[in-house]
Amino acid sequence: AQVSNISKQMIPKVEAYHKRKLSDKFFCVYLDATYLPLRRETFEREAVYIAIGIKPNGHKEVIDYCIAPSENIEVWTDMLQNMKSRGLKQVELFLSDGVVGMKTALARTYPKAHFQRCLVHVMRNICAKVRVDDREKIMNEFKQIHQQTSKKEAAAVLHKFYARWNKAYSNVIKGLKEIEPDLLVFYNYPKQIRASIYSTNMIESFNNVIKR
Repeated sequence: AQVSNISKQMIPKVEAYHKRKLSDKFFCVYLDATYLPLRRETFEREAVYIAIGIKPNGHKEVIDYCIAPSENIEVWTDMLQNMKSRGLKQVELFLSDGVVGMKTALARTYPKAHFQRCLVHVMRNICAKVRVDDREKIMNEFKQIHQQTSKKEAAAVLHKFYARWNKAYSNVIKGLKEIEPDLLVFYNYPKQIRASIYSTNMIESFNNVIKR
């Protein structure tokens, strides 16, 4: 009964949160979904979609979240359109993992925004497709890409990575080349903030807190 009463008190607050007017401008928005065990009749684990933004003044805000049985681009598209309809008109940079269709959905909703693919997710995907014996070497080399002083240097490191591993893992390198335009976008911004905009680590840290 106590849980039921708490739920009744919270529902209006949650609804108000999802309907609140949003700031019109964010510098950066991180998009990520994490799976949590939820007490439902049909699914044991469901995807919690989260959008966290950083305003031009540096203030962080959980813009919105939603829950669905699994991660798919339709839910992300609805969430993006909802954010825009509630007042968020301008975003400089979006960060996300490699969920299929995300770049297209962003281009439709926020055509002027730039897109950076999370390099940590890219590295994890690479490691899942290579031999265990090669993983450490590949990880160490791939990490060099985000540790350069300029986009030109980073591109040179990336192309060296292609050349070194193409023979052993041609499909992996082919996949990387296809998303290359989304890998080095963060270098277009000042050095001081690059460490926080090459991956979605910030939102993943937030997700880890939720899971506790």
